[in-house]
Amino acid sequence: MAEMLILFIAVYILTIIPVFAPLTWMAIFYAGFQYPSYSIPLLAFVGATAATLGRLTLAKLARVIVRERILSEPVRENIDVLKQGLEKRRKLSFSVYLFYAFSPLPSNFLFIAYGMTSLELSIVAIPFFLGRFIGYNLWAFTGSIAARKITLESAAVQSYWGAYFVISQILLLLLVYLFTKVDWRALFVNKRLKWMKARGATKLGSVEAITPR
Repeated sequence: MAEMLILFIAVYILTIIPVFAPLTWMAIFYAGFQYPSYSIPLLAFVGATAATLGRLTLAKLARVIVRERILSEPVRENIDVLKQGLEKRRKLSFSVYLFYAFSPLPSNFLFIAYGMTSLELSIVAIPFFLGRFIGYNLWAFTGSIAARKITLESAAVQSYWGAYFVISQILLLLLVYLFTKVDWRALFVNKRLKWMKARGATKLGSVEAITPR
């Protein structure tokens, strides 16, 4: 069972890295490819458990480091408006995290943003685990089938996923930045999208409306 421990550690480490970490479903695919005789549900369970714990750790780190030590008080107060809105829409949070857990899309941005809201982590742990467990079953199964038919040394495949990975992570960094700049009170209350704009040390809480050009 040493392979399962290695898989757990690998997935956990990958999911606590904020950006530019290889996608975890690729690790599950590789595990299914490398060990086609292993139990697919077991591979999926180990991977989903590690991924969930890793993402919760990432959210906690975002809360302790980014929210408490980096963000200014006006920005924290602005994000708290989003927190209040999400607390009233728990089914929406459940659905979004379930969707992301099923999809191959990177989820690091969502957990970093969620961690900055200081909401209960248990709200997202269950849907994320369920989605990852089901999704990882599919990826492990696909890997075991691929082990009998193809090789992973395809230069075209590596080139495609390399470009996808870099572009997606750059976009996620941009989303994290924009997340802290949106005026959530204006969005929730007035249904208008505005930026929070800093104008000197004493005016971090001011906002400026986005006007179409």
